[in-house]
Amino acid sequence: MELLSSVDSIKGIGEKTTKLLNKLGVYTIEDILLFFPRTYLVYPKPQLPDRDSVDSLVSITARIKTSPKAFKSRSRMDVLSATAYAEDVAVDLVWFNSNYIRASLEPGKIYIFYGRLTFDNGRYKMSQPVIFTPDKYQEVRKQIQPIYHLTKGLSNNLVLKSVKAAFENCKLPEYRLPEDIENKNDFMSYRDAVYTYHFPENYDALLKARKRLAYEEMFFFILNSRLQEKESVSYENIFKITHHSETDEFRKHLQFDLTKDQDKVLADVISDLSGKFVTQRLIQGDVGSGKTIVAFLAMLDVVLSGYQAAIMAPTEVLAKQHFEGFQKWVKDAGLDIPVVLFTGSMKASEKKAAQKTVDENKSCFIIGTHALISDGRNFDNLALVITDEQHRFGVQQRDKLSSKGEHPHIIVMSATPIPRTLAMILYGNMHVSMIKELPANRLPIKTCVIKEGMRNSAYKFVSDEIEKGHQVYIICPLVEASETTEAQNVMDYSKKLEKYFDGKYAIGVLHGKMKPAEKNKVMDDFANQNIQILVSTTVVEVGVNVPNSTVMMIENANRFGLAALHQLRGRVGRGSAQSYCVLMNSGKDDKDSDRLNIMLKSNDGFFIAREDLKLRGPGDMFGVRQSGEFSFKVADIYQDADELELASKDVDELIKADPTLENHPQLKSTLNSFLTNQFYVL
Repeated sequence: MELLSSVDSIKGIGEKTTKLLNKLGVYTIEDILLFFPRTYLVYPKPQLPDRDSVDSLVSITARIKTSPKAFKSRSRMDVLSATAYAEDVAVDLVWFNSNYIRASLEPGKIYIFYGRLTFDNGRYKMSQPVIFTPDKYQEVRKQIQPIYHLTKGLSNNLVLKSVKAAFENCKLPEYRLPEDIENKNDFMSYRDAVYTYHFPENYDALLKARKRLAYEEMFFFILNSRLQEKESVSYENIFKITHHSETDEFRKHLQFDLTKDQDKVLADVISDLSGKFVTQRLIQGDVGSGKTIVAFLAMLDVVLSGYQAAIMAPTEVLAKQHFEGFQKWVKDAGLDIPVVLFTGSMKASEKKAAQKTVDENKSCFIIGTHALISDGRNFDNLALVITDEQHRFGVQQRDKLSSKGEHPHIIVMSATPIPRTLAMILYGNMHVSMIKELPANRLPIKTCVIKEGMRNSAYKFVSDEIEKGHQVYIICPLVEASETTEAQNVMDYSKKLEKYFDGKYAIGVLHGKMKPAEKNKVMDDFANQNIQILVSTTVVEVGVNVPNSTVMMIENANRFGLAALHQLRGRVGRGSAQSYCVLMNSGKDDKDSDRLNIMLKSNDGFFIAREDLKLRGPGDMFGVRQSGEFSFKVADIYQDADELELASKDVDELIKADPTLENHPQLKSTLNSFLTNQFYVL
């Protein structure tokens, strides 16, 4: 089979499985080979059931005394039940639509049952436990089990079998980098690295495979960026943009003063806009540092100079927030300037009307999502393009928006606290500005780390804040319960919360699998205070500004990188009331506490990122992602900072010796393949 053959050419993958894999972005043989595990499982040592292990994934050594009973549930589902005894502790076992298991369980024989332990009505229970003989369990405990991203109807075992079949029936290249780079870095071959990442023999081999794959992602990412820089042309600035007194007058009437950092960045931008050449600038600003007002003031000078200025946001919620904020600011300034919105959920007639407004107004504010770059959008007088939370957009998307105008100035804004040295590598020849100082009216968010035993106290605190008229975010790592991952999920959690508070508060649910219209409705309800508690995945990391929310409670906080926790914490603390962040630590390792305690020391994202790096070792590279901002399949800009710098040096040396890769035709071909298959964004 060829690498680009359809995934359904693998034996055992039928139409139904193909559709499920397609939902995960897997279409070809190469796709399945590069569909890497999201984490790894090492089966735990068997234990006796106890209350401390409730809601955890555990293994118990037990025997059943009588054959399992089969019956039909009220919904006509086949149910198999049995009671197992771990010494003298009874555990009720249940399986659904799995009657074939009955023949493999012999009364009196010892088995190992692995699954999530629950406790209900005075009895321990396990639903859908995996069954092992003691010998087989000893064998699997020596192995590192890959765990994949799944969708409903697709099992981890099926993905594993599909990957094995793909490896057996096609051939990946042994090496993809220039020979001198492969030798200098003593890398495992590319094929071996991919295979080992799926099927590691041991932890050392897994780390070695990961290092090679992370480096390679960084290498091709930087190589592509450098080649684009070399091909880029310095365009003459044809726009006559000047600073306007109306902008200064608007600033005087703001309810707050700009910080020194905001003033400096704004001065840099104004200098860019009036310079001889078109410029690109990255504005890094911590969560809540006030990047949006800087963007508006820059856009205001552009619009007052007779041009159009556009800002692209990654979500409809954020685009709508900008739209409403800009409309208010324009009105407050007493200006008659159109503010136009484009989003994917708008009706065709609404988009047509918005485009008509743009066509009839050579100077206006344009706000939107990816809808800005769709066919049919034309902005003939566009002088400034801003992408907000820019890591969510591909470089092609940003370029496509820029192409709507005649070489406009570009500003990209990011709340990701990337150290300057890494930012210079990642963003090439962009000018870099930083807003580190928070507005004076922002109260530092008070943060605490607590364990399971203090949950009721945490809920009491949540209730007290709601009674004061405030709102609460609660973050869970998962959307739905997982047989392989021990963590809270929004679906079950929201039901538990409803039961705990006895329906006293309006509880909303938000996650990435919801349709855009559903997500927008939930966020609108939360923003309008129709929801008191929002139970969500990290989809709220980039979301609507809700000044009335004062509590951010994060379940299984030890599963998140600190950069992600800091981004989530920044969702609160946006109003005048004191805000709080509650980190629930479900980890059993002291190192988890050490990491989370860094969050207590500072509200500075750059400090947190640096301190986190000091504590993290190679053993922390799996299961907890520090940053997903660039969406590499393997690499992480924080954890792999050394590989990033090494790849940057290697790329610079390569391009210095061979500027157009004329002497590396295979590398050029591999780069094109990488860009096609890689999901990174910049």
